[in-house]
Amino acid sequence: MTLLRRTLVAAAAALTLTASFNAVAQDFKPRLIRFGYGLNEQSNQGRAVKMFAEAVEKASGGKMKVRAIGAAALGADTQMQQALIGGAQEMMVGSTATLVGITKEMALWDTPFLFNNAKEADALLDGPIGDKVRAKLQEKGLVGLVYWENGFRNLTNSKRPIIKMEDMSGIKLRVMQNNVFLDSFKTLGTNAVPMAFSELFGALETGTVDGQENPFNTILSSKFYEVQKYLTVTNHVYSPWIVLVSKKWWDQLSPAEQKVLADAAVASRDFERKDTRAEAASAVDALKAKGMQVNELSPAEAARMRSSLTRVYASIGASVGMDLWNDTQAELAKLRAKK
Repeated sequence: MTLLRRTLVAAAAALTLTASFNAVAQDFKPRLIRFGYGLNEQSNQGRAVKMFAEAVEKASGGKMKVRAIGAAALGADTQMQQALIGGAQEMMVGSTATLVGITKEMALWDTPFLFNNAKEADALLDGPIGDKVRAKLQEKGLVGLVYWENGFRNLTNSKRPIIKMEDMSGIKLRVMQNNVFLDSFKTLGTNAVPMAFSELFGALETGTVDGQENPFNTILSSKFYEVQKYLTVTNHVYSPWIVLVSKKWWDQLSPAEQKVLADAAVASRDFERKDTRAEAASAVDALKAKGMQVNELSPAEAARMRSSLTRVYASIGASVGMDLWNDTQAELAKLRAKK
């Protein structure tokens, strides 16, 4: 190859590389992404948001920076949802239960005793059923990227151990601001009190409410053991979180920027579930060590509770649509038949 030819080839390669770099640079604009969440920085939620932020910054060459804002500093889930819809905030992660007022299909995930285990939950949430429910958010101004794990919910209270259904009678139980939770726990005999999570610790401390229900991780990270004596392992609802983006803001992003967020969300989902399950496995022992008295609800009592909730199940089916309800039951039957 002559010197002239080598020079021309090198120049062409340099131009191609420069053009490619410029194209990539144009794909990413400097972005500051405010990502709100309800728990504290040391929680499973906080750790996963940190992992997401690092993945986004790395994949965007430092152009897209996530500012993680925890401890409900940007407000309760419902406030952040409205901020996302209005375009005043970019991202959040929160409970699917607080979205029911915006997208009624989200009530599906509040169904008591819907899942027998986390494997069933993963299959449904990450499959066509979960995608169908997530897609409904877009018409309301939200983009749902992935589901994270909050976990199976369990009861705590300051009055007595819950050994049988009748033990729940009269207990002032904080529930999420959601009709399925309200109806379910009223049916089970409690005095259900809807309340934002950010208000819960103070309400338990002052006796405004007697108890609450959350996964082991949240009970531990929120230090509810300081204001609650009894923990009953009920596994009554599998509770997902969902990573949300403001659609108004999402639509301004380039396809490359959207892909960075979507890919980081999937990676954070896998990290968060693994982390949450590892922590949950040791959380009960940690709560016992903190002084909580722990008992497990018997299968017979769980079956009694399930039987008493027939009207609630019918109401959920009517609310989310019988097609979605029946598809969900059919998919669960298929998963269980594979065992």
